[in-house]
Amino acid sequence: MPTPECHEKRKLDRLIDRLNDKLPDRISNMVAWLVSPSGMLIRLPLGLLLIVGGVFAFLPFLGLWMIPLGLLLIAVDVPPVRRWVIRTWPKFESRWRLYRQRKAKARAANANDA
Repeated sequence: MPTPECHEKRKLDRLIDRLNDKLPDRISNMVAWLVSPSGMLIRLPLGLLLIVGGVFAFLPFLGLWMIPLGLLLIAVDVPPVRRWVIRTWPKFESRWRLYRQRKAKARAANANDA
């Protein structure tokens, strides 16, 4: 019988796979390597750096996009973070989808007005 941790790992793997499907090939390959066992030494420090960089979103190139990616990398190795990511990631995705739809509608409305 699979352990709860094994079940959580499979759920996280599915979330990462879904994210990888939306990314360009180069970035997708890099994320796949990072979440593999061979990327273990770099995963946690990189995740922490991404979160810290996301806090400084007001600076050029740094942005809020770094925080969820950093959390996702940390979640691979840290079970409490993994549980939290598994619970919150679907909410984050649905809100992001809704934001993008609203933005597209606003853009279409502005194009019609011009």
